[in-house]
Order: sequence, then C-alpha cells, then structure tokens
Amino acid sequence: MSGRGKPQSVRAKSPEPAHAKNPVRAKSARQPPKEPVKDTKKETQQITDENKPKKTKELKQPKLTTEEKALVPQKCVEVKTGSRMVKKGHSVDSNPNKILFTTIDQLTIKKKQKSESASIVNDMVKRIMDHMKKCTECFKDVNALRTGSYYENLKISNPDEFDVMLTVPVERVNIRAFGDDGAFYSVTFKRGKHSLDRFLDEDNTISASGMLTEFRNEVKKCVKILKDVELDKKKKGCPAVTLLINGTGTVPISLDIVLGLEVRSSWPPFTQGGIDKIDIWLGTKVKKEQKFKGYYLVPKYEGKGTVEREGVCARDVWRISFSHVEKSILTNHGSQKTCCEASGTRCCRKDCLKLLKHLLGLLKAENPSLSKFCSYHAKTTLLHACCSRTKDSDWEAAQLGLCFQQLLEDFEVHLKDGMLPNFFIPSHNLLSSSHDRKSCQLLARRIEEERNNGFPIFHKSVGTTSITSP
Repeated sequence: MSGRGKPQSVRAKSPEPAHAKNPVRAKSARQPPKEPVKDTKKETQQITDENKPKKTKELKQPKLTTEEKALVPQKCVEVKTGSRMVKKGHSVDSNPNKILFTTIDQLTIKKKQKSESASIVNDMVKRIMDHMKKCTECFKDVNALRTGSYYENLKISNPDEFDVMLTVPVERVNIRAFGDDGAFYSVTFKRGKHSLDRFLDEDNTISASGMLTEFRNEVKKCVKILKDVELDKKKKGCPAVTLLINGTGTVPISLDIVLGLEVRSSWPPFTQGGIDKIDIWLGTKVKKEQKFKGYYLVPKYEGKGTVEREGVCARDVWRISFSHVEKSILTNHGSQKTCCEASGTRCCRKDCLKLLKHLLGLLKAENPSLSKFCSYHAKTTLLHACCSRTKDSDWEAAQLGLCFQQLLEDFEVHLKDGMLPNFFIPSHNLLSSSHDRKSCQLLARRIEEERNNGFPIFHKSVGTTSITSP
C-alpha cells in the first residue's frame, strides 16, 4: 500500500510548477508531442507543393536517347515551346529531330525493290548498247557511264529514276567556250577522219542537235518491239532520251539514256578554282586523281537554242559534265578513309542531302512556280558545304538535326543572293537565266518557315499530325 500511496503524496507535495525542476519534461507535458510533428509536416508539405509544378513539368518531358539529346538545340526548343501547341504524345518541341529520323527511314529504298529495278535497267542498257555496237557506225564505240542519284546511293522513296550516259570517246578535239560562264562549248576535230564526221557542220563543228537526233532514232529502233517500253516525248534542251518502263517491276521506271562525248584531255581554264577547294576536305592527292579522269560533254543548251555566237547556234553546243567526279566524291566523301565504313564512324552528309532533296520536292509539288529548281541545286549546295565544314566530326550522324539546319541555311543564303556557283566552274551561276529573283526569294522563305517550325511538311508527308495552331 505504501507503494501505491507514494505517487499520490508526490503529486500532493508538488505545488510549484514542474518546469522549475525539469524544464524539458515540463514543456513536453504542456505541449503534446503530436502537435509539433503535425505542424512540421504541414510546413514541409507547403514547400513541396510550391515546388511540385516545376518537378511535374520536368517529369512530363519525353526522355531522349543520348543520340537525340545531342541533336536538340536548347534555344530553338524554348522558342518553339512558347509559340506553338503540341499534342500529347507527339511533342515536336521536346524532340524536333524525331521527324527527321522518321523521314529518313521512310525515304530508304528496300533492297528487294532496288535489286529488281536495277536488274531491269541493266538489261535495257545492255540491249541498247548491243544495238549501237552491232547496228550503227557512229555509235559503235559507246561505253556506259552509270551516274546519278541511284548510283551515288542518294535515291529516295522509290527506285523509279535512273540515269545512264552512253559515251562516245573523241580524240584530238578543240573546244571553244560558248558564252562567258564556261559551261557550254562548241567542239571541232583537229585533224583526221572520225566516225562522227557525218555530224560536222560547215565550220567543222560537231552538231550536238544532229547527233542527238540520230542517237534518239537508234534507241527508238531498239525498243520499238518491246510492249512494256515507250519512248517519252522529246524535251527541248534535254540531252537524254527517256524510256518509260512499265509492268516489269515493282514500280514504273523512268530511264534517261544520255548521249555524251568522252574527252581525254586537261580540263578547260574555266574550271580553275573549282574542284581545287577539295584540297582541305579530301586532300591534294584525291584532287589530282579526279582531274586525270578527263570530262564529258552532253548535248544540252539553255533558252530557245536560236542564239548564235561566232557562227555557232546554241542548239549545237555541248554542256560540260563532271558527273563521274561527283559520283566518286560522294561515294568516298569522308576526310577519313573509313568514314561510313563498317570499321569507321558514320556521318550524315548523305542523309542531309536526301532530306533537302525531299523537302525541295514537296515544296515544288505545293507550288508549281518552283518547278525549275532541281536536285542538282541541292547536291551543289552540299558540295560547297563540305568544303566549308571539312571534318567528319562536323557531320556526325548524331548531329543530323544541327547539320541539316546548317545546310538549309546555306541554301537560303544562295537563294537570297541569287548566286549558286557550279562546284566545278565558279563562273557558272546555277541560279542565273531561268531562275528569277522572285522564285528564289519565295523558295528561301518557304524553307526558312519549315526550318523554324519543325518541318510541318515532313509531318504531313509521313501521315503525322503533331502541330496544332494556337
């Protein structure tokens, strides 16, 4: 009983406050322990709630791969995010380069299609060459030169267009510039007889129009018995005989058979300062190798073909071609020999060109007034860009978005200035004559709009609607 009575006597004998002997215990007695804990949680929760929106916003951003992170210029992303609305699940702003990779994938031609189309074209070219060698005198020495986007591995979408040049070797010829830009020439033989003598004019000039007409007639004879092949209409100023091949492959094929003269001599003076630029890109050795290859002349003229200079009519002149050099450069395009090889690092030079060609094609389809612009303008822009940004590291595959933006900016500058020099002939402006200033400005403006708005035309072409106008 004394044990049970002791607490009572203690409580009875403690009239003074408890904190006088034990302040901590007394404080605890007055303030239940749960209340301060609860207040702390509220304060913490308030702080958390204040920061929560920022954290939530960050979490909603789509996760990018290491490759894609390198592609996104943060400045552009911030501007776009503030100016456009993006549907959930298709955030172009947070990943503006996704559409570029998607487009490249869709532009890639399937191997089976390539194989089938190539087989058809090879059979047709062989048939025509056999005819020329067996049934003609003037074209019996023709050789096939396969150039163009398909053979440069730059063809997009479908293997439906091919260019093959059938070249006739000529020796001991004089060429004289027709005009001041260095792109067109009249050709005469120095001495002796030649199988092409029948095409000589009174001044001993080889008539480009006369030789092309004969060439076209022979191709027509060769294919007239083929039911799935028809000869396309002749186009003014075009050096090609176009065959339309249907019903034998996965897609209809347009085959351009181009007549050419193969000239084995030093390049004309107008080419000085042209290909010399590749020294810092591909090296002096490569440049010398290319210049030893000679050049080609094709029966092409500008305008109506009625202009005469020194007794030579425009329709009888030849345009100089370096398509074989273009093919070689674009096939071996790296500053390092292993660029894009299995043992090397992949670059995005060709992907950038494919995207530019595709963009140009879509804009032309949208506005027929831009029809005079062609893929050669895109190719020339890339060649100039490669001489400005010479290292493979400037064109890393992971930097596709940035590199494509830079290439578009280059093209815009050429269009706005109305000046795109021929890569091999600096004095020849590819945007002169038939390309008026108004159309150049229009194309530059449309490209800039696409570039600044995440390429909506690409989204449309791949069936993706990702941008909603505010």
